[in-house]
Amino acid sequence: MHESHRGAAQLRRRHIIAATIGNALEFYDFLIYALFAIQIGHAFFPTSSAYGSLMLSLATFGAGFATRPLGGIVLGMYADRVGRRPAMMLCLVLIGCSITAMALIPSYARIGIAAPILAVIARLVEGFSLGGEVGSNTAFLAEAASPERRGETVSWQDASQLMALIAGNLVGVALTAIMPPALLDAYGWRIALLLGAAAVPFGLWLRTGLPETLRAEEPLQPYTAEHGSGAPTSIAARHSAEKQPRRLRRREWRVIALGLAVLSAGTISVYFFTYIVTYAQHTLHLPARVGFLAELASYVVSLPVVWLGGRLSDRYGRWPINVWGNLAFLAGIYPVFAWIVARPSAGPLIVGMTLLGAVQSFWAGSFFAALAEALPQSLRSSSFGTVYSLAIALFGGTTQLVVTWLIHVTGSSMAPAWYLIGATAVGQIALMLFPETAPVRLSGRMSGALEAQAPQLPT
Repeated sequence: MHESHRGAAQLRRRHIIAATIGNALEFYDFLIYALFAIQIGHAFFPTSSAYGSLMLSLATFGAGFATRPLGGIVLGMYADRVGRRPAMMLCLVLIGCSITAMALIPSYARIGIAAPILAVIARLVEGFSLGGEVGSNTAFLAEAASPERRGETVSWQDASQLMALIAGNLVGVALTAIMPPALLDAYGWRIALLLGAAAVPFGLWLRTGLPETLRAEEPLQPYTAEHGSGAPTSIAARHSAEKQPRRLRRREWRVIALGLAVLSAGTISVYFFTYIVTYAQHTLHLPARVGFLAELASYVVSLPVVWLGGRLSDRYGRWPINVWGNLAFLAGIYPVFAWIVARPSAGPLIVGMTLLGAVQSFWAGSFFAALAEALPQSLRSSSFGTVYSLAIALFGGTTQLVVTWLIHVTGSSMAPAWYLIGATAVGQIALMLFPETAPVRLSGRMSGALEAQAPQLPT
């Protein structure tokens, strides 16, 4: 009996790794791009102005977000119709090809205008694939998890991002420590990208063993406090539903609108943290090493915090974790930035960013679970992926650009704080309006079809 339980636990861990490896690669790649934005700008956008080169590099970074909503719709619909596993396999192949291509494109000095054009194309393909990745793997985690541990399980989605960010920072620290600036400009950043692409074959091997959680014979009802449990439909109603496309209802549109507001606000804060190295160098005039250490410390401390938040949301509910966690982050933004700007040195930057990052991560896993629970299975992957991708497209690709521009036009090092405060305040309102979805807070009710459909994973 003991061996059986141990084997089942190992299998569950393998499923989680398989599901989250694509999302982890996304954040590893984006962090590497952010860390080496200056060097990538030199490779593809050599100009007489350092500011102009950086802005063109960041614009290319943002180009990958333009196709994310399209990928969320197209690949999300594929996951909702064909299955989570084939969609995740396809997305990972596309991600691997685009990262490898980006790393191998020759510089502007060698092939001229073709270099930035190919770089933008690679970013567009990667954005398309990542748009479908997050919806399919979040749907898989929510559907495969047991109801009483769904928040904890889905929190690994965000935890995998932090692990990738930690790995990316370590790679950045190592490369900047052993390579002079000239070699970093030439090929140091390419090495960093290829290290991420090397994980793709391992991820594909893991995903071949995933069970399929999409069960068309048991159509889901969204699990929200507005309408209670999702009772099984009759056979006649089921056959009728299969003859026409599934359409979003009013309560589901409300969930999507609130989810978009929350994820948009969260995206701005998350992608600012990937900008710390650039912020430290260009705004605070600190060495790049200090920025790397501040970012790395933030991710390391946040890793257990995001898991703790997901675990506590299973015990006390999603709503209190989401609302109070985000409120704590909102309250901490101004004093932390005021301290850093008043004393621009290694200590305040590292301690301040670590505290802010940990508080911001507390509610991330909980909200991912809440949004997945509130969406119907027949549209879960496409709806989640589209909402997430739209938030990323609007604010992920533009956050670093906007922050750089705000600092430039205002001349104030506090500009990022005001941008974060405004975005987080909008997210706070949306979180307060979002319905409670945790089974523990809806006592006496079924948790909808998510419970009914949870597959029995092989041991």
